[in-house]
Amino acid sequence: MDSDFGIPRELSPLQQLRSQYQPELPPCLQGTTVRVELGDGTTVSEASDSHIIARAFPHTLGQPLAHFLRETAKVSDAHIITQLPSIRVGIVFCGRQAPGGHNVIWGLYEALKVHNAKSTLLGFLGGSEGLFAQKTLEITDDILQTYKNQGGYDLLGRTKDQIRTTEQVNAALKACIDLKLDGLVIIGGVTSNTDAAHLAEFFAEAKCSTKVVGVPVTTNGDLKNQFVEANVGFDTICKVNSQLISNACTDALSAEKYYYFIRLMGRKHSHVALECTLQSHPNMVILGEEVAASKLTIFDISKQICDAVQARAGQDKNHGVILIPEGIIESIPEVYALLKEIHGLLREGLLLHPESDDSAQLSQIETEKLLAYLVETEMNKRLKEGTYKGKKFNAICHFFGYQARGSLPSKFDCDYAYAMMTVKNWSQNAGSTSTSIGRPAIHPAMVDLKGKAYELLRQNADKFLMEDLYRNPGPLQYDGPGADAKAVSLCVEDQDYMGRIKKLQEYLDQVRTIVKPGCSQDVLKAALSVMASVTDVLTTISSSSNGGQQTA
Repeated sequence: MDSDFGIPRELSPLQQLRSQYQPELPPCLQGTTVRVELGDGTTVSEASDSHIIARAFPHTLGQPLAHFLRETAKVSDAHIITQLPSIRVGIVFCGRQAPGGHNVIWGLYEALKVHNAKSTLLGFLGGSEGLFAQKTLEITDDILQTYKNQGGYDLLGRTKDQIRTTEQVNAALKACIDLKLDGLVIIGGVTSNTDAAHLAEFFAEAKCSTKVVGVPVTTNGDLKNQFVEANVGFDTICKVNSQLISNACTDALSAEKYYYFIRLMGRKHSHVALECTLQSHPNMVILGEEVAASKLTIFDISKQICDAVQARAGQDKNHGVILIPEGIIESIPEVYALLKEIHGLLREGLLLHPESDDSAQLSQIETEKLLAYLVETEMNKRLKEGTYKGKKFNAICHFFGYQARGSLPSKFDCDYAYAMMTVKNWSQNAGSTSTSIGRPAIHPAMVDLKGKAYELLRQNADKFLMEDLYRNPGPLQYDGPGADAKAVSLCVEDQDYMGRIKKLQEYLDQVRTIVKPGCSQDVLKAALSVMASVTDVLTTISSSSNGGQQTA
């Protein structure tokens, strides 16, 4: 019922304590003065896609990147805004729930009021359906009191995360015009931000003044590039899952007779499984990206697991924990072919409907049970043949996902969501994949098999497999040594793109300070020589990297 949205929650003592926590803002977002540096215009990640993207986004492609600056930053051409008019902004949950979603609303509300107390924030009730029907709830501090730093999406609710058809985008346009909105904030993952990109272009074409902002909130961790290093919700779900996995590891080590097959929610790619492995150190993880790269069949995978079980039995270890990302099923060639055939039946209404992005309902495919069955069958065969000398193989299967995504958000996600702001006015790239209506789409980021996080996994994989180096990070912590811990993959991947841009600017400033009228001829000659070499190198690299730049 609409009347249930926004009602005060009954909070436990811990929830009450968390609701009093004030998230930290980065220096560039503190205070009432906004300092912005406009950078180069956005482009595409692949030069071959440029004509497709340019045709799909003629009004929004090429807009300058906005870099928010701290008060002490010395940028001569920065735009400094000290007074902002009152504005009306709408906000809607479009993606699946992720810890930290409520803090996006809270952070936006506080920012609007700090800059102009007369500004208004309207929440759309029931997700995109509420947007189309113009069902709104005006956000106030009283309404937010029991939702600050809390999990779930129940403040506003959500339905299917889709703003795609002509009827839907026209309904969204009408809602924004009727409600006189200056901005529309869409909270969600890859699919929702794709919709936001197209909606922004549609609004621009229709000369609608409403600006569309997409916020990357998804537990999958697959909506990122050099400008978006992490997604709201990913930190929490990995920490919650890692504790559950670690508990299973401890149980396996204690009983010494079970193999836990644990499937993790995370959609097509394996970011959650990789991060949880780096945090909890289970014996084995099968990443979908590895399977796809090596073109492994379901039987190849089960053989890998069987060989690992047999090797551990040789050290009198008849237990273990194996992680399986839910998206692995789409990476197995013969299974993917089967899914595509089933997809045709879905269109005929013979089976369950696919997800809103037209993909399979991976959370409903019990891959862990299939693999456990295949492994058990093979181990029983090896036991009869005498090639396996260990104890009878016993498997226990779990699926972790829904249990974690409604969790209280971690300190990282509370802070990140409260400060998060990412404009999504264009598609990341088109490539050869498109949505069901054939339009360019933001592609979910894969686990980089050449990245540092994966390299760290490979360096430790053999030890994890044989030595039972189980690590228990414990439950979510809000004080003490674990409170400020960040995702391992975020820490090891050197992805601070804007930080490196800032460092480069500092070096250039130093050059300007040293090389100026009055400097020696030797200094001038050295500077000219070095800068000429640097320019030649950068020009060569840029021309060989298909345009080099990527979209935000």
